[in-house]
Amino acid sequence: MAWFVVRRFAGAAVLGVLAASLAYLLAASALNPRAAFEGRVPRPPQAVIDARLTELNLDDRTPLPERYGRWATGVLHGDFGRTVDGDPVGAELGRRILVTLRLMALGTLLGCGLGVAAGYLGAVKQYGPADRTITVGSFAVLATPVFVLAVLLQLGAGQINRLTGVRFFEWVGEYPPGDPGLLGRLQHLLLPTLTIALGQVAVYGRYQRALMLDVLRADYVRTAMARGLPRRTALRRHALRTAVIPMTGFFAYHAGLMLLGATFTEKIFGWHGMGEWLIDAIGRGDVNVVAAYDVFAAVLVLLAGLLATVAQAVLDPRVRRAR
Repeated sequence: MAWFVVRRFAGAAVLGVLAASLAYLLAASALNPRAAFEGRVPRPPQAVIDARLTELNLDDRTPLPERYGRWATGVLHGDFGRTVDGDPVGAELGRRILVTLRLMALGTLLGCGLGVAAGYLGAVKQYGPADRTITVGSFAVLATPVFVLAVLLQLGAGQINRLTGVRFFEWVGEYPPGDPGLLGRLQHLLLPTLTIALGQVAVYGRYQRALMLDVLRADYVRTAMARGLPRRTALRRHALRTAVIPMTGFFAYHAGLMLLGATFTEKIFGWHGMGEWLIDAIGRGDVNVVAAYDVFAAVLVLLAGLLATVAQAVLDPRVRRAR
């Protein structure tokens, strides 16, 4: 098992380097940080703009391979460069990563858990009221863009606050001004978490339902029940475990979409995380910030894939022997 994990980690590391490098080259080729300086009022002298861009490794007149070499050397030493304002990217990167991970972790865990449970229930109660309700709700959520879903949740929360006369929900910022406290953080965390989780519940629920239907009438499940095992226990112990194995791979492929959903969610709810940072950086042509986000995204997606592969190997020993 240890050698299996090492080999998968080495492969993920190579892919991470390639993804980060391609992302930097694309950002450096497509974005125009010079415009951020030329558009300032009063406009700085051209010599000052050129000198500042060269200092920040953002000068589009410098050959792209040379700029990439300086950036890659800095990243290897933990230096992601500086923003167009001259601030260190690394310091802001560390703070914003914690914000994004705090938002994504709870929403992802809640979405995966409830999605698997919804898919299991829908398959076991196939064509029953519970299955039809879950199906209609899932398709309604899947048909709703994440930013529309966030606004609908805000409107619903506002109505609840007005009807009850108590502000159960807050949705502007990560926490209230002043001393946030645990309750204040939870109030601000609830709606963004639901925005991320609901989409995951809909996606994982439909996928898990289809997988469960494939194994409900499998020979090993019928054999377990024929030997006296209660149907609920046989389904949970044998059918569900088998049906969950492919879900691990689906989780890895879905990690990028989860990050995209978190980007819109942060911007809508005023969370100062990686997603908001990326959107603002693209508008300013801030190459080093966009590249830092791409490194974070590559690491996150590849780490999700690595964890999914390890979980699949734990659930199914044949994976370890095959690889």
